[in-house]
This record gives sequence, C-alpha cells and structure tokens, in this order.
Amino acid sequence: MKIDNFFAELKRRNVLRAAAFYAASAWLLVQIATQVFPFFHIAEWVVRAIVVAATIGFPFAMLFSWFYEWTPQGLQRESEIPPNESITRQTGKKLDRWIIAILLLAVVLLLTDKLVLRPNEKPAADATAATPIPGKSIAVLPFSDLSPSHDQEPFSDGMAEEILNALARIRNLKVMGRASSFYYKGKNVSLKEIGTALGVANVLEGSVRKQGEQVRITAALSRTSDGLQVWSKNYDGTLANIFDLQETFARDIASELNIVLADVTETRLVDKVTDNPQAYALFVEAQTLVTQRVGDSLPRAIKLLEEATRLDPEFARAWSKLAVALAVEPQYSDASWEANWAAAEKACQRAVALNAQSAEAYAALGYIEFSRRRYREMVEPSGRALALDPNDVTAIFWGANELAAMGRRADAEALLDRALVADPASSLLLFYKAILRWQASDNATASKLARRVEALGSPLSGVLLSSLDALAGDLDTGATEFVRGFGAFNSGFSKEDFATIYRGVYGDEGARKAGLAVVAAHPHDQFAATILLMLGESERSFVSFERDGVGLSDAYYIFLWYPDAWSRKARQDPAFQGFAKRIGLVDYWKHNRWPDLCQPTSEHGPDSFNCQ
Repeated sequence: MKIDNFFAELKRRNVLRAAAFYAASAWLLVQIATQVFPFFHIAEWVVRAIVVAATIGFPFAMLFSWFYEWTPQGLQRESEIPPNESITRQTGKKLDRWIIAILLLAVVLLLTDKLVLRPNEKPAADATAATPIPGKSIAVLPFSDLSPSHDQEPFSDGMAEEILNALARIRNLKVMGRASSFYYKGKNVSLKEIGTALGVANVLEGSVRKQGEQVRITAALSRTSDGLQVWSKNYDGTLANIFDLQETFARDIASELNIVLADVTETRLVDKVTDNPQAYALFVEAQTLVTQRVGDSLPRAIKLLEEATRLDPEFARAWSKLAVALAVEPQYSDASWEANWAAAEKACQRAVALNAQSAEAYAALGYIEFSRRRYREMVEPSGRALALDPNDVTAIFWGANELAAMGRRADAEALLDRALVADPASSLLLFYKAILRWQASDNATASKLARRVEALGSPLSGVLLSSLDALAGDLDTGATEFVRGFGAFNSGFSKEDFATIYRGVYGDEGARKAGLAVVAAHPHDQFAATILLMLGESERSFVSFERDGVGLSDAYYIFLWYPDAWSRKARQDPAFQGFAKRIGLVDYWKHNRWPDLCQPTSEHGPDSFNCQ
C-alpha cells in the first residue's frame, strides 16, 4: 500500500480520530488521578498503574480502530462491511464531538484544581528561584578555627554568627540566615553554587585565632558570580574590645558593598552586651551548641551559659539564650520537663528585666507556656516577640509552631514562608513547611520539601517520608524512615519498637495489636499518646496525653491535624469534645481563632464544635 493511500485509509477508518480521542481521554484520566486521588488518600501506585495502562493500551486501541467498525448491527470487522454500508463518516463526526467534549472537561478540571481545590496554594518556598540576585546581598560562612590547639570551633562559628547578626541590622543589605549559610560548612561547593542556591551576590569567609584574651579575625569578601575575592583584612584585638572590633568589621563590609550607614555615634551595628570578656567568650561558644541540638550540645551549652551569667549577672543575651536551651533540652535528653520549665521561666524573666526589647526571651517564654499547655497564656509573649523583631527566626519558628499546633495551618504557613525568605535552607523551617503541605493534602510539595530536608542532613525528614512511603505501599522503606525520624528525639522506644509501631499504623489488625503491645510496655513515654493516636486508639490517646503532661505538645498536635483516617477519627471522636475543653484548646480557640478543620456549633452548647 502506497504511503498516500495508507494515510487516506487511516483517515477513512477514523484511526487518526481514534488516536486523538484515546490520547485526550487518557490525558483526562491521568489528570483526574493526579489531582483528585490525593484528596481521598488513594495510594500513589494506583496513579502509576493508570499511567502505565494508558500507555500500553494505545497501540492496541489503534489496532482495534483499524480492524473494527461500529455499525447499527454492532461491532464488525471492517473487511466484512460492504463499502456502501460503512458509516465511518458518521462515526468520525461523533468522535469529533466526543473529542471536543473531553477537551472541555479537561479545561474545567484544570480551572477547578486551580481556583477551587487549591485557591491559596503557593509554590514551595524557594526564595532564590524567581527573582534576580541583588548586588547588596551576602552569606556569612562559618569561620575556620586557626587557634593553636584547634579547640575553638564553637567560638569561631559563634563569632561568624555575631558578624552575621550585625550585618543583618543594615537596612539595605540582604543577609542570608544562619542555617542556610552554615549549611555549607565543610562542603566542597563553589562560591557560584552557593550564590545561586542562596540568592546572594557575595560571600564572606573568615577564620578566627583565639589564644587567651587575644583574638585575630581574618576575613575575605568574594563575588559569587565569578569567585573573585574583592576584599580581605585582618582584625586584631582582645576579648575586652571585641565589640568595637566587630563594629569596625561590619562597617567595612558595608563600605565595600557601597551601603551608606548612619554615623557610628548615632547607630551601632554591634551592641556592647557585657563588660566581662570571659562571659562573652562563653556565650559565643554556647550559642553554637544551642543551635546544634545534637548529642550533649545542649547540656554543654547550659553549663557555659550558667557560668556566663554567674560572671556577669547583667548579661541579658546570655539569660535569654539560657532560657531557650533549657526550654528545649528535655526533648533531646533525660532532663526533667518540670525542672527545666521553672529554670527557663526564671531565665526569661531575668532577661526581660534586663532588656525589655529581647525578642528571643519573649519567644522562649511563649514556648514555655505552650509546653506547659497554657495555650491562652502563650499568645501574649509570642506576639510580643514578633512585634519586637518581625525577622527573628526563633520567634517566627516558635510562633508558627504554636499556630500549627492549635490547628491554624494557614496562619502558621504564612509565618514560615516569611522566615524561609531569609533562611531558605533551614531544615527545621522546611520540615514544618513540609508537614503543613502534607496536612493540606499537597502531597507533591510535601514530598519535595521532605527530600530537601533529607538532603540537608536532618533526620526529621523521616517523620514525613515514612507517611509518603506508606501512601506508596512501601512499608519496608517507610519503617526505616519512621525509625530515623522518631529516633532523633529522647524516647524509651527502641529502633525495633518504632519499626513495629509503624507497621501497626499502616498494616493489618495483627500488626496494629503488636504495635499496641509495644506502647503498653512504655505507657508514660513522651511519644506514647502520639503513637496511640496513630494506632487508632483516639480515646486512650487523649487520656494518655492529658494524664502524663509531658511537654512535647507540638509533636502530638502535628499528628492530630494530619489528613490520615486515624487522625480524622480522633478529631471526630465524641471524646475529643471533652478533651479539647479540659486541655485548654477550646478556651484558646474561642478567644483567638478556631482551627482550619473545626467550627463552633453554638446551637449545641457554648463549647461545642465539629471537625472535619
């Protein structure tokens, strides 16, 4: 058959129309699967199966349309139909109408997804992708330790953080946050890659040599576009004049970037926070350890800060940093929640008495109240922290954490997005952003963000990746991720216990009973209530959470607002009404805002509500 005759025959037999009809239908089916299925938590393997089946079916559909024709008498082989009885032309017109109808349905689906299903959805925070890199922007990398004994790494990192904080006070300079800048410590990455990833035009590198009271800081400023070093300088001084040294350093950087500053006598970039050089050295070292939160870093930091405040009882920043360390220590060690709450609150009050403008102290006070389940009381200090310093990452993170716990996902996400602009590579911020996207059933973005958290080296990614693996039906990988994520915290459950619990959450009834047996062996663990929630024992979970009073409230509430069936069961359990009232949630909601998934039902009583 000649090629022209072949195409004419394809057209006559409606094979080309059938191809268009099949392609349009398959595309519409895939769109429905990818956009609608996640809202009903249908496993991802179902979507993959549909895509594969649609692809494999195409050649068979084309062969079918070549050999067969629909007639008034039913389906017949085309070769058996006399030419004068063929109705391929009428069939072709019907196919045209069906193709148009399918395309219209596709348009409606796309508009529905954009305007109805996800009207407020924003892309995952990636502050550098869509905007040009401003010339007046900088990332401060951790400083190298060049001290004789090479035992001053925390001090060197802390000094880099102090310089970063000073530069952040320059109004016209974009300064990348600590987590994003310090991520590149020890990594063999070019300056151009750093500039592209962080959206900065300049990188400040340096080293610190500390010997006794003597300090030398060597700094170099380079362009990220070509890696060219444009400025370098040595700064020699002592701990006694370290604040003046930092002030000169920061102003030199501003001068190199052609930023006009106020006169030094009018506005300082570096405040003299203590008159005791040794107390300041201890503080600089401790703040690095507080940020790390691994191993024994928090107990070590607390010891250093306690000594710093002993040397200088008027050192407000040391008191506020001590409050932060004490507030979070029980999550990572065997420290007592009650004892730490009391000590942290005392440190907060001391910091605020010394400096009423301390955003960090108010943020810590809000988090302490939150951990104590004083939800109404946490609002005032948390709000004041954000009012004092809208760009303080600690205040923003804890504020978002508290909003998310109260079920106000949209408000929490708005806060996180603001922090991610300044610190887009913060694994902690990205983790919570991923959790909130998961809660919103935006599984694709949640997965992308969780992988970023994993790439940044945080084990927290395992918490969410384990849920994504369960959705895909991969319980073996999911169990490994679950163990990695929950193992980052202090708990009496072993790795084997966590693996058994995970399979109980997502497996059959036998696996669930095995998971419950593991929980029964650790009834007062700080994760016991959370795990009971996941295992579908909502009423027992409420009793456990209310009875034990451990401070890890944010972990519990993260799972309470999950989109999973066991979470919806808990929210809709009649026992949740009384639990929410007794624990203080209803009081908070009534005086602030109701959660995204719950609404009051005043016709059933002043404290009544229903949840999705």
